[in-house]
Amino acid sequence: MDGSGAPTIKAMDDGPIKTIVDWLADGARSAATAQQVVLELCERMVDAGVPLWRGAAFVRTLHPQIMGRRFLWVQDVGVTVSEAPHDLLATPTYRDSPVARVCISGQALRRRLADPACPIDLNTLAELREEGVTDYVAMPLIFTDGSVHAVTWTTRVPGGFSDAHIAAIDSVTPPLARVAEVRALRRLAGNLLDTYVGHQAGERILSGHIRRGDSEAIAAAIWLSDMRGFTMMADRLPPKTTIDLLNRYFDCQIPAIAEHGGEVLKFMGDGLLAIFPVEGRDTDAVCRRALDAARLARDNIADLDGWESGTNGPRFGLALHLGEVQYGNIGGGERLDFTCIGPAVNMAARIERLASSLGRTVLASSRFAQECQPEMAGVGDFMLPGFSETQAIYGLAEEAGQAATLKVPDCPSA
Repeated sequence: MDGSGAPTIKAMDDGPIKTIVDWLADGARSAATAQQVVLELCERMVDAGVPLWRGAAFVRTLHPQIMGRRFLWVQDVGVTVSEAPHDLLATPTYRDSPVARVCISGQALRRRLADPACPIDLNTLAELREEGVTDYVAMPLIFTDGSVHAVTWTTRVPGGFSDAHIAAIDSVTPPLARVAEVRALRRLAGNLLDTYVGHQAGERILSGHIRRGDSEAIAAAIWLSDMRGFTMMADRLPPKTTIDLLNRYFDCQIPAIAEHGGEVLKFMGDGLLAIFPVEGRDTDAVCRRALDAARLARDNIADLDGWESGTNGPRFGLALHLGEVQYGNIGGGERLDFTCIGPAVNMAARIERLASSLGRTVLASSRFAQECQPEMAGVGDFMLPGFSETQAIYGLAEEAGQAATLKVPDCPSA
């Protein structure tokens, strides 16, 4: 193999290596996951006579928190998967690594570590030599869009890889790149959908629910929250400070929602819409999880620093309701939104506005509150805009002292 990664001798045309090449060219369909692809590939290579001790694939990804993933196979251990954050790109650990060298140059590299004169010029090489590695090969995995990823191979056999071993490694690299790209693209689609529409909605979209009007009625606990005083703060604070505060504010809610089985559907400025789907007959359990998430988010926001001084009362308001929503694709032309609509969502919106008027943090409908007794206490009966009958509204029992219990005929206008 020269610096371009081309084989120095003719690659095997038949036998076990050709079988591996054919398996990869067919999409490695016997391996359901990327982790299983690496496991089966390395085991097949060993069975074919390539004396691997370790093999690894590093694939960059498009993800808000993760720069890339490494799939590391070690003989008699199996495959482990690790994720690299974006911050790693700026560190010497990454910049001086063989993987970075390959990804930047697009060229293969080899270090015969058994040779005392071999340069130990990159991270991990000294450690690998201490572990008994005699030969190290790193090769680019070049995707069809031109992006460069990497695969590495090591051995402990005396003398390192032979020319035939290197030819075999060269032979499997191009079809491995195609398999890695296909798997990475599907994962990328899932990552982007998870990021922008949520995991459950993303799974539905990937499974084919992409036509306008393609929706279904589901029962769910509905979460609708809003930051208090955001418009005034945004007018006074520098834009970057406002965005930082808004992101940290959502960080106080989103993990709490996800940890308790909820799905964030939409951000509306400083507002957030989420649902906790009800499956089967576990309505009370779902509502209690939503309530636990509400308490956690409330406490997180109360501890959030950088809030504008002079902002009185609760820092956010949250409405919780239980009902049926229409969940699916809504929009016009080729621009759709996967969300939920219906009277139940409208009810949650009215209750959230009421929370602002009453200076309360968490308010809930009677349907939601009856699933969470005795933790909810009545606040009053209210006429909510758009609804013909008065609605009994409840709040957290521990917040009863924050505002007087009211019974008024109208919901104050927002």
